[in-house]
Formats: sequence, C-alpha cells, structure tokens
Amino acid sequence: MSDATAQLNQVVAAAAVARSVLLGRAAVTMTATAVGLRLRADPYPQLTALALVAVVTAVALAVLNHDPHVVRHPLPILALDFAAALGLLAVGHGDVAYFCYAVGACALGGVLTGPWALLPAAPHAAVGYLAAADVLDAADASVRLAGFVLAFPTAGLLAAAGAAAITTGVARHLRLSVELVAAAQRSAAASERARLARELHDSVAATLRGVSFAAVALPSSLRRHPALAQRLADTVSQGASAAVAQARDLLDGLRLDRPDEEFAGVIDGMCRQWSKDCGVPVVVRADHADPPVAVRYELCRILQEALRNTAQHAKADQVDVVMGAAGGQLRMRISDDGDGFRMPADAAELREDGHLGVVGMIERARLLGGTLRLASRPGSGTVIDVAVPLPVGTAP
Repeated sequence: MSDATAQLNQVVAAAAVARSVLLGRAAVTMTATAVGLRLRADPYPQLTALALVAVVTAVALAVLNHDPHVVRHPLPILALDFAAALGLLAVGHGDVAYFCYAVGACALGGVLTGPWALLPAAPHAAVGYLAAADVLDAADASVRLAGFVLAFPTAGLLAAAGAAAITTGVARHLRLSVELVAAAQRSAAASERARLARELHDSVAATLRGVSFAAVALPSSLRRHPALAQRLADTVSQGASAAVAQARDLLDGLRLDRPDEEFAGVIDGMCRQWSKDCGVPVVVRADHADPPVAVRYELCRILQEALRNTAQHAKADQVDVVMGAAGGQLRMRISDDGDGFRMPADAAELREDGHLGVVGMIERARLLGGTLRLASRPGSGTVIDVAVPLPVGTAP
C-alpha cells in the first residue's frame, strides 16, 4: 500500500473517531450539567456551560465535516479545546461538567496524536488535580466524593490512551479493507483477462490460423494448380470475413453486461431491446442477484444466443425469462411458445445437426460448473433451464 493511501486511511479513521468523541463528550457533559441545574440555586453557571459545550461541539463538527484533513494539524485544535476546558472550569468553578469535558478532551487528544496521547492529556490531568483539590477544600467533601473527583484526572489519561488505540485499530481495519478490495479487483481483472484470452483462442485465433495456413500454400499453387489456388483464395477471403464476424460478436458480447449495474436490470434491458428489435413480447421475472463478473458474462451470452435462436427459428408469439438465486445456485429459465424442434437422444448429435448455438450454450454453462437442460418438441416450444453455482458468500 502506498504512503498516500496509508495517510488517507489514518485521516479517515481519525476523523471518524473524533466525531464520535465530540458527540459522546457533548452528550455526557451536557447531561451532567443539566442534572446540576436541579442542585444549584443559581442556574446561570450551568446554562452558560451548556451553551459553551454546544457551541464548541457544533463548531468542531462543522470544521471536521468541511475538511476532515484538519485532523493532521492537532496542535491548534488541542490548544483551542484546552482553552474551552479552562473556560468551562471558570464558569462552573470545578463542577462535574468540567471533569466530564476534560476526559473527553483527553480522548480527543489521543485520537489526534496517537502514540503521543499522554502529552496533551498531561495538562488536563494537572489542571484537573488542582481543580479537584480546590473543590475538596471548598466543599469539605466526604471521602467518597474525594475518590470520585480524584478519579477524573486519571480517567482522562486512560481515555487518551484508549482513544489512541481505537483510532489505530480503525486505521488498521481500513487498511486491511482496502487491501482486500484491491486483491479482489486484481483477481477479477486476472479472471477477466483469462476469459478474454480463452474467447479469442477459441474463436478468432482458431479462424486466423486456418487463414494463415491457406495463405502460406497460396503462392506455390498459383502456377501449378490454379484451381487449388482459387479455392485457397476463397478460403482466405471467407476466413478473414469469419474472423471479423467472430471479433464483432465477441465485442458485442462484452457490451452485453454492465457490471456496475444490477444484474436483474441488465437481463431486463437485454430482453426489452430484443423484444423491440424482433417485435416479440418478453415477460421478465428477475430477482435481485449479484453474481461474479464471469458468471454475469456467460449468462448474458447464453441469454443472447437463446433469444437469437428464438428470433431465427421459433416463430414464437411470446418469450418468458425467469431468473432467481436459491440453494447456492443462480437459475435462469428461458421458454418460448414457438415451433420447437426434435431433441436428439444424445446432446452430441446437436453439433452434427447444425445446432452449434445450443452446443455453445451448454459449453458455457459447463465452464461455470453448472448445467444447461434443453427441452423441446415440434409444435410445443422450447425451454432452456440454466443452473450455475454461486461462490460462498455471494449476495442473493
């Protein structure tokens, strides 16, 4: 991970924890101050403290939301926060609200300074002990109150260390999350490159190899075997045209899926466009699914081929497409009410009968570790049922 990314993670973590500390400190301090309103004859100090805490918290949150990178400059922030703590001490004369605020200030210092958390907490602890001594002298407090008051400065030190540890943990979590996402993206990119290489090898590259063999033999055949040369020239021409068609088909297939969109919407869009082009109504019932990119691509190509066959051969009045995930599988069912055809007993006979599109669909399903079942009879339409496994943890 680059230094810039690590710094950004630290900024995001510090800003997130700082917001939580500011809100938590405001809630505790204002609650303690509100309780003090019922215990004091003069409410003015408590009301002033409430206003001071509210203003300081609102300003701090506004600045943090506007520019989270402000956490990279802790000294002015901590100085202003320390001044606010002293103002609260002056207003409340060592009331419990000050001690609550001071603990939150120590926690904020821990968020902003990390390993140096005890340095900004030390001034708060020192002032806290002085304020505690003054409160105890003035109030002639009991031993129980003494322990309660004297614990607050120590709590500030603990809050500073704890906040620093939490911030470090959040930053580490962000770093690991970013690395995990980056690894997943690299894996997806590698899988996509392998799939494209396979598609090119199985289609365009194979055709171009045949063209090259014919082209190599063409010069030597021109004078001695004119008829053979003519056939070779026709082979080169036809092969080149086939390669162009295969490349165009591959590019069209890549455009079918839009991985940044919800898969059900992509399926629905494909069916709507086909229906618009062919004039055959399509009823689509697609549940939410989020399969991997490779699964999306192969299913889109299967649906494309099924719809193409329907348009060319079925003479259907309606097509139904149903897709949903259940039991760790993603299923897609494509059916029409067209002419249908005779299904051979062995699927291998489909290739001999010229049903290469059907054979390609079966191979695509097998490539994903799934199955494709085809049922058809003359006059009874055709049903294609595809089921492919989903990786563990894939959202349905």
